[in-house]
Amino acid sequence: MADAQSELEARIGYAFRDKSLIDRALTHASYGDGRKGVRSYERLEFLGDRVLGLMTAEALFRLFDKASEGALAPRLNALVNKNACADVARSIELGEALKMGRSEERGGGRNKTSILGDACEALIAAIYLDGGRPAAQAFYDRFWGPRIEALKAKPENPKSALQEWAARTGRGVPRYQLTERSGPDHRPVFTVEVTVSPLDPAIGEGGSKQAAERAAATALLEREGQHV
Repeated sequence: MADAQSELEARIGYAFRDKSLIDRALTHASYGDGRKGVRSYERLEFLGDRVLGLMTAEALFRLFDKASEGALAPRLNALVNKNACADVARSIELGEALKMGRSEERGGGRNKTSILGDACEALIAAIYLDGGRPAAQAFYDRFWGPRIEALKAKPENPKSALQEWAARTGRGVPRYQLTERSGPDHRPVFTVEVTVSPLDPAIGEGGSKQAAERAAATALLEREGQHV
């Protein structure tokens, strides 16, 4: 298993000074098949979730300097949810280095999205504790940087992209509803809600109804992990 850890360190470009941290970050609760005293990655996962959230929030805050909190929130969720973390985990073959019980492994645990997502967060925490914010930031920039860059490219027509995605995934037709108009007459702010059954609605704002609809479509797509 030490070899697997060393190979993972090589893939991520970071060598741990405290090897106990990477060992714990890679240990699933099932390891030892119920043996007491196993230190799993659960506490590290708790910290890693917050470190990842902070780095992502800061990146979005700087990149979208005019976006409202309502516009930033779905982008953040799309970047830090379990699917996003599991995608990064798969890209670095994190599952191959995990320590887990035989039953969990036979059940496909090394490729489970939930396990990979949690372990990726634990790895971020381990890097943070071992090398501080600069080391964690370097890891983040390397593996989340391309995702952040993808958000810079605004879709030419997010409403069309949403309609195509909804049809492709067998969901309902997007329905837009103007929920609020505020601001002075010379600078109005329109708020639109878009619903794609059976998903929760998403909200967008803009200086026109059309702009608000595009913002709502973008928000829903990004919330669902579709970087258009």
